[in-house]
Amino acid sequence: MICPHCAYDNLPGSEHCENCLADLTQLDQPVAQDRVERSLMEDTVSQLQPRQAITLRPTATVKQAIEVMLRQDIGAVLIVDDAGKLLGIFSERDLLTKVADPVVDHTTRPVSEFMTPHPTTVRPGDTLAFVLHQMDVGGYRHLPVLKDGLPLGMISVRDMLRHITRLCKTCGK
Repeated sequence: MICPHCAYDNLPGSEHCENCLADLTQLDQPVAQDRVERSLMEDTVSQLQPRQAITLRPTATVKQAIEVMLRQDIGAVLIVDDAGKLLGIFSERDLLTKVADPVVDHTTRPVSEFMTPHPTTVRPGDTLAFVLHQMDVGGYRHLPVLKDGLPLGMISVRDMLRHITRLCKTCGK
């Protein structure tokens, strides 16, 4: 990578010029090689039309959360306060790691005791690459989509896979 300040030929991917120490990070932008990469880099969360957020109050019981998740065929619900602000997320992972107990029945307890508080979120204008990065780094399968601090929807790994699969089906055409 040639430094625009001193013309020194740096190694590809260098963050700073080895000669003048100029910041090179803005110059090392990835370039999409195909339709899928272009979509990940350019398309936003809103283009996937995320499923509407299914919310519960923190006082809802674990049993009620499970019933909603089964009825809606979803893997997570958002827990919100009276003003609609996001407090947490209750997912299948929370159910398996925090609730499932062969000895003690936790299903009548408030979901707020088992939710993951302050979950990582995305915005409608975030790129799909950012969403995948957040999912990968955090090990998440569901990310709440917030607009103006309020839950707008939920994006899942399934949504991302469906989108990429559709693009791959048309890549050769």
